[in-house]
Amino acid sequence: MRVLLVGAGGVGTAITRIAARRFFYEHMVVADYDPARAESAVAALGEDEHRFTAVRLDASDAAGVRAALAEHRCDVLLNATDPRFVLPLFDAALTHGAHYLDMAMSLSRPHPTRPYQECGVKLGDAQFARSAEWEAAGRLALVGMGVEPGLSDVFARYAADVLFDEIEEIGIRDGANLVVEGYDFAPSFSIWTTIEECLNPPVVYEAERGWFTTPPFSEPEVFDFPEGIGPVECVNVEHEEVLLVPRWLKARRVTFKFGLGDEFIGVLQTLHKLGLDRTDPVSVNGGTETGIGTAGKVMVSPRDVVAACLPDPAGLGDRMHGKTCAGTWVKGTKDGRPREVYLYHVVDNQWSMREYGSQAVVWQTAINPVAALELIASGAWHGSGVLGPEALPPRPFLDLLTEYGSPWGMREDTAGQEDTAGQGDGNGSPGL
Repeated sequence: MRVLLVGAGGVGTAITRIAARRFFYEHMVVADYDPARAESAVAALGEDEHRFTAVRLDASDAAGVRAALAEHRCDVLLNATDPRFVLPLFDAALTHGAHYLDMAMSLSRPHPTRPYQECGVKLGDAQFARSAEWEAAGRLALVGMGVEPGLSDVFARYAADVLFDEIEEIGIRDGANLVVEGYDFAPSFSIWTTIEECLNPPVVYEAERGWFTTPPFSEPEVFDFPEGIGPVECVNVEHEEVLLVPRWLKARRVTFKFGLGDEFIGVLQTLHKLGLDRTDPVSVNGGTETGIGTAGKVMVSPRDVVAACLPDPAGLGDRMHGKTCAGTWVKGTKDGRPREVYLYHVVDNQWSMREYGSQAVVWQTAINPVAALELIASGAWHGSGVLGPEALPPRPFLDLLTEYGSPWGMREDTAGQEDTAGQGDGNGSPGL
């Protein structure tokens, strides 16, 4: 297997550090618009550097991506960019004849007149519309294969296969107790993506209604997270799992709720009120080198300006403390009796920084596509068309996650006890 990794930001760099410890692939090409980022990611690998090559690549240039796939003889494209670049990379991989993986799906568009009641264009619609082409080509596009979506979907499939006979609700619940010292506001993940998913109308699925939307930050609930994180208020947020899970699994209701906090929500709402969440460029006066006077007009995206003003999430690890938890809460029945479980994965920032030099949130995202690539390389995961993680057998993935040294856990919520039998130490990272 030869892999073209597009994107050498926080997640992309963490992917290289995880992949450097595995031997299922022949070579990985690390590509980024900023060649210095790709070169830095490769140089940091030390003696493993020979299995990686750094190149400059514009993710929006489908022809350039196809040329890179051909030049480096890559048979898989792993997309570690933000969702704006999903479609050109997705199309380039299909045209070239490569398999494709991403961690976020093609963007949604709200309903033009009823944004908080009805779906417009849903996350991933543009990709699923081309599934037949991928099937005809005999190639796999595995979409949403990060942690959320990704591991959360694997948990949902495992619950449906093993833990339940009937499922009332599958609810993805994400929370953390991470603190970043020295900053009043410092998101631990891409602010561009965070704005997109948090300010778009959240989608909910119900078997009797199908997919529908609600206002942002709706239906707050307090969810008790494991491993000492504790109770966190979570709210509805637009996320891929709600669009993926019902395509393969039977549940009466599917939701995604994120623990954001009042302050974080307030900042996002202020950005929206000021129009700083917009992606379409606006015209501003250009300045001279001294900042005095004008030098014509320049076009800038307000959201890109916000991102440029905030610290790079990849560089926050040394200032960050605490744990992050991603998981899937499932309620239903087994053998005629009610059951409620929370399948989860916890990463402690001090552990991920010590072991990999990557902060917890980006590392937790990065481990999953690497594990998925290994399963594809071994043949344990295979298929064609556009598939979500829940379309594939879950146990090989969960076993491999433990083999990577980052086991998962399960809590029987009805009993209030954590059950980690067969899942490693249940801590989400070794030695904790």
